[in-house]
Amino acid sequence: MDVPMLNKEEGEIASKLLAEGFQEAKKQMKVPFSENFRKLLDYYNNLSGFEETNPNAIMHHFIDMYGPDCENCGKPYRTKTATFCPKCGNQRKL
Repeated sequence: MDVPMLNKEEGEIASKLLAEGFQEAKKQMKVPFSENFRKLLDYYNNLSGFEETNPNAIMHHFIDMYGPDCENCGKPYRTKTATFCPKCGNQRKL
């Protein structure tokens, strides 16, 4: 699935909001768990226009976590040092 990715600065804000959500969850056990992360979900949704509902999934949407785009299909390599594209099978030369 294609999802909007966050750059370094946006990722730092998202990480801070996730931490705040966990702090709220510790304080308010009666509030539905997902509501503690409303600030994070709203931040990502407003920034990207993508309706993410899982706060943990947002932590996998950091562009810095992945390698460059595949020369053949354009999907990002899974790591910065990956030499094989799982989407199309392209062999990357480092």
